Amino acid sequence: MKSFVPTTRLPKNPALVVLLHGCHQTPESLDVAAGFSKLAKERGFVLLYPQQKRANNSQNCFNWFRPSAVARDRGEVRSIKQMVEHICERHRIDRSRIFVAGLSAGGAMTGALVANYPTLFAGAAIIAGMPFGSARDTMSALRAMKSGATPPPAGWGRPIAEISPEAKAWPPITIWQGMEDRVVKPVNALACVAQWLEVQGIAENSGRLEEKPWGRLQAWKVSGKLKVALYSVSNMGHGLPIKKRKSVTALRSADPYVIPVEISAPAEIMRLWGLSRLRK
Repeated sequence: MKSFVPTTRLPKNPALVVLLHGCHQTPESLDVAAGFSKLAKERGFVLLYPQQKRANNSQNCFNWFRPSAVARDRGEVRSIKQMVEHICERHRIDRSRIFVAGLSAGGAMTGALVANYPTLFAGAAIIAGMPFGSARDTMSALRAMKSGATPPPAGWGRPIAEISPEAKAWPPITIWQGMEDRVVKPVNALACVAQWLEVQGIAENSGRLEEKPWGRLQAWKVSGKLKVALYSVSNMGHGLPIKKRKSVTALRSADPYVIPVEISAPAEIMRLWGLSRLRK
């Protein structure tokens, strides 16, 4: 695990943001390009980056597609939960404000973490990820990514309901997808939406659709509270959207999977999670 703890102006009981990198990434490459540690300084939260080992996956991907890696209290989800517990104890984290986000394989692993430990998280963001239970091995994972995952016979909610049958409440979940993604077909984002709506008993036709300068936003609320949202970003491939900078020299990201467009996912996610800038 890698962590970042601001040395100044950190609240007594800070929030924790867990970030899961994608394939071919490291915590460092993602952080430099997306600027999460800068946000942690400005907003006073602790940052945790679990890091995959090449010994576990030669492409540095979290093994979201292996049942043994995503079963409760086993494999990689258990390891990540242990990291969360460790950092919570070490830095007196406010346990009501633990959030998780992930990109690509990290996005799929984010879904697995919430499916297994719904009460651990206060919010989650799945970025260019896959629905939980959509693959059982490398070949089925690649097939689902390219062509779209096949729904289970009992519907997308079943894999989550089977692993957490006792769950009564779920954190709000945002799903982010580039509409020109050639690595993870955009139909998989719709499957993610269907999964989290189904497990919460929310009707798909109850959502609200808004056209935005950067694409489309679909949101589902219950009693005025956001439960699921889909951010479909136009003219974007596979990656994490960040806001374009005005400087011409700053238009390219240091990481090919962090893509300058018309919306900043990190800023929007921080807003939704209530992680506002600290007052000077």
